[in-house]
Parts: sequence; C-alpha cells; structure tokens
Amino acid sequence: MKVILFGATGMVGQGVLRECLVDAGVERVLVVGRSPTGVQHAKLHEVLHDNFTDFSKIESQLRGYDACFFCLGVSSVGMEAERYRHLTYDVTMAAANTLVRLNPGMVFTYVTGRSTDSTEQGPVRWARVKGKTENDLLKLPFKAAYMFRPAGIQPLHGVRSKTAWVQAIYVVAAPLLSYLARTAPKYMTTSEQLGRAMIKVARDGYPKPVLESEDINAV
Repeated sequence: MKVILFGATGMVGQGVLRECLVDAGVERVLVVGRSPTGVQHAKLHEVLHDNFTDFSKIESQLRGYDACFFCLGVSSVGMEAERYRHLTYDVTMAAANTLVRLNPGMVFTYVTGRSTDSTEQGPVRWARVKGKTENDLLKLPFKAAYMFRPAGIQPLHGVRSKTAWVQAIYVVAAPLLSYLARTAPKYMTTSEQLGRAMIKVARDGYPKPVLESEDINAV
C-alpha cells in the first residue's frame, strides 16, 4: 500500500507516520508539508509545499497512491471564525478534491475529533465546521472515506506535542493516560493504536464511515 500523509509534524501525524514506517505492508509514504519531518527512512519521501489550497504545482507527485491519512488540524481556541474555517474546511477539501481526481481508487481517512457535529446545526462552532468537513468528504467519489474521531490520545514512542506546555502535561500525566488507555477505550487511545487502526481500515475497510474512540481501539 502506498500512502500520502498530511500533518506529519503534528502529534497525531507523528504517530501515524511512525506506524506507517514500521508496517511491512506500507511500501511507500509521501509526506506533504510546509516543513521537513526530520525523519530518515528508505520508504519515506517528502514534498515541501506552501499553498495548501492549490496543489497544481505538485500534482504529478500525488498520483499512484492507495490511501491518504489527513492528520492536519488546528485548535479553534483564540482563533477567528473565518480563519478556523479556512484552515479546517477549505484546506482539507482542497487536498481531498485534488486527490480524488488524481486517485479515484483511493481511501481517504480524516482525523477529526470526538463530539464533531454531523448535523452542522449545534451551538459549538468548531464542531459544526468539523461536521461540515466530514459530511462533504463523505460525498466525494473516493473508493471509501473514513472519519476518525479520537477523544484523548496518549503519545507513545517519542511522539511529542509541538506546544511545550501541552507536552509537559503529557509527561506528568503519562501514568494516568496509560491507565485510561487500557480501561476507558471510549475516552482514550494511543498514538500507536490510532496509526495502526488507520492503516488497517484503509487496507481492509470498516462497516461504518465514522469511527469513535472505542471503534479505533477495537480495530
């Protein structure tokens, strides 16, 4: 399986990249990002790209892939509504529309979040935007599309948050997070389980298009 990964320098993307590189069934990983990952591996290839609403300059490098793991995302905290919508909805749909045209047999996997609002009518802004993004992705003619909605994520295997204070919390809370990952699958998963689940679903499919945290852990 050949995969494209967006968001590889973020915490979720780091975990997914790691699992792709250790999975013998993944033969090639193309990372598309604004900055290099710093990772060296025989099956890893990177394309640096600045304009995430226009991929025309790199289209030739995006052909021939079986799956896309879209792990690019931002927090809505302190962000203006239009800016958040642009970074969440516009960027995701620009990538997805390009990829479905170039690779119609592709499986597209989008990392969203618990409490995403599929009705697009609820009171929480970020949840509405995520809901619209999910809904419009599911309308595209991919071979299949899956929405991953993890709740809490425990970073493993050297995966780190780029935000210093968040990383400090992960370090201090590691024993509790590990306990919750084992005992409360509805509320906690790990970066390893998330990455492995995305690979397995892209390869083998899943009975429903939206996977909550407990589904991710079960996979």
